[in-house]
Amino acid sequence: MIVYDLICDQSHRFEGWFGSSGDYVEQLERGLLSCPHCGSEAVTKAPMAPAVPAKGNTKSDSLRAASDGQDVSQLSNKPLPPEVQQALTKLAEAQAKALKQSTWVGDKFAETSRKMHYGEADEKPIHGQASLEEAQGLMDEGIAIAPLPFPVAPPEDLN
Repeated sequence: MIVYDLICDQSHRFEGWFGSSGDYVEQLERGLLSCPHCGSEAVTKAPMAPAVPAKGNTKSDSLRAASDGQDVSQLSNKPLPPEVQQALTKLAEAQAKALKQSTWVGDKFAETSRKMHYGEADEKPIHGQASLEEAQGLMDEGIAIAPLPFPVAPPEDLN
């Protein structure tokens, strides 16, 4: 998936998620893109800053701390506005609460999701890992899935 920052002729900024850069061009040419704020179809890509990952495991450590409902202030290389930090903290706490009621299935996520969807296994909350292709396949089959906002470490990797 590619995420573009988009802007309309009224200066409203918003995100657009596309399967490829070609999908963006096709949707733009077909007039399928419109501003969610005002409905304008005069939409273009907005200038974007490149995402530069942190070295080593710094990012994953801070994200793992966030997913455990801890301090999220290290998720950015600049101080986060208080309202953003508060929202991220609440989101991390909600994810941690949901994961307590969910079963880790590891790399068997796609397989387990299919079994539950087709009635071959009892439905229950699960979380695990899936490749982009596996996730797309599940969505194509109409199986409801959602990515977690923060990465989750496998139970065997936790202290």
